[in-house]
Amino acid sequence: MAGDAGVIDLHTHSTASDGQYPPADVAARAAAANTAVWSLTDHDTVAGQEAAAAEARRLGVRFVPGIELSVFLDSREIHVLGHFVDPAHASLRNFEDFLAERRRERMAQIAGKLAGLGIQVTEGDIVAQSGGKTIGRPHVARALVAAGYVSTVKEAFDLYLGEGKPAFVGRYRLTAEQAVELVRGAGGVATLAHPGVSKIERADLARLKAMGFEGVEASHPDHVPSQVEKYARIAAELDLVPTSGSDFHGEAISPDRYLGTGRMSSDDLERLERRRA
Repeated sequence: MAGDAGVIDLHTHSTASDGQYPPADVAARAAAANTAVWSLTDHDTVAGQEAAAAEARRLGVRFVPGIELSVFLDSREIHVLGHFVDPAHASLRNFEDFLAERRRERMAQIAGKLAGLGIQVTEGDIVAQSGGKTIGRPHVARALVAAGYVSTVKEAFDLYLGEGKPAFVGRYRLTAEQAVELVRGAGGVATLAHPGVSKIERADLARLKAMGFEGVEASHPDHVPSQVEKYARIAAELDLVPTSGSDFHGEAISPDRYLGTGRMSSDDLERLERRRA
């Protein structure tokens, strides 16, 4: 069985959102990386869950259905991971459809700003770079690369799409409370992704726990060892489950993130599952 070494990776992405590979391909790569338990957590969508689950089952990898939500904690952006959700639940499907419409509106606004800069990229060009309902700035960036306006996705963000750049348009986000309600309503459990990236401190985690968060991603590629230790310690103090994820997107998008690098115990995974709504 794939993953006998017990690697647990609860944070990965596919072309259903902003990843490089289709869901089934990510499953195959997870198996090849000796991953025992794997979760696909695409941004704001469950579109890739069925294909991911089927391929993981075929390869003998335990699959945990998931999603990643971009939300606000006061005026700060944080990311919420939902695990053990029911991908077919009406609340998730309705939310996905709602966000898809907001994203289409956003892409049209970005295309309009680019046109004002003399850059002709249509909504159709952007959608062509997307593998699912979730359309975002990475797909605009790829469309710019395909059209020859920039050489790389990074250049597209640096010149046009990053916050404060001439074609930037902010996106709709839930509040942290709404995200927990959505995840729990779909039968799942909410945890905080990469707290070090979001500069989250103990007081913030205490607030999130009071809202219904059950875990925190202590182990993440962007965390240095001292941060891993810090968030594991805070998790123990607050009775939060410390989780682990590679945040894999594909080497062309995030070359420093690798599948199979999770550092989470099976006991903690069981604790997380027991805390499902």
